[in-house]
Amino acid sequence: QVQLVESGGGLVQTGGSLKLSCEASGSISSMYVMGWYRQAPGKQRELIAHISTITTYYRDSVKGRFTISRDYARNTIYLQMNNLKPEDTAVYYCNAALVDDTYWGQGTQVTVSS
Repeated sequence: QVQLVESGGGLVQTGGSLKLSCEASGSISSMYVMGWYRQAPGKQRELIAHISTITTYYRDSVKGRFTISRDYARNTIYLQMNNLKPEDTAVYYCNAALVDDTYWGQGTQVTVSS
């Protein structure tokens, strides 16, 4: 059984930084694509960034501000978020996917005050 546990969310002022972590327990091979999604109130969940052994992807709105990284030995991914904006306020979810096998974390709240 795979579990994804996020941490690192919180309240920060505009322009501040936060670093999210997501640790996967259970069997997650390096073949899984792991990533971060977010969902703001009243909006659909959206992909922010993902990372695999081959490539890294970022949503346009976070390019240059967010950095995703992965520690394969610790089955952990990170999301360093700099220059945060009020529109970044959302619940952030960790995801691991391989073909039709998908896992989600419980989410962590990020709130950016203006």
